[in-house]
Amino acid sequence: MKKPDVELTAEVKSRWLRFEKVPETEIRFPGYPEDETVSETERENLPREVQKDVTYRDSRIRLRSAGSLIGDKSTHGEDAGKDIGSQAQA
Repeated sequence: MKKPDVELTAEVKSRWLRFEKVPETEIRFPGYPEDETVSETERENLPREVQKDVTYRDSRIRLRSAGSLIGDKSTHGEDAGKDIGSQAQA
């Protein structure tokens, strides 16, 4: 993937963390092929799949998501690029 147009990074730290229910998580970039986006996490003291009613201590999660704003391979409708171009000319 080329250098992304947008890159977001978030980090969360906790002294303790406990899940009453195992969360279902998903990161999506609607309208763009997977090869145009990237998402990855780094975890400390927290497994990839957490367990219900287990207390995790001194954990850290860092999430990085990156992608292109407008790409040639966009799966949006054919007119999507026209709207953006007309706004730029206004």
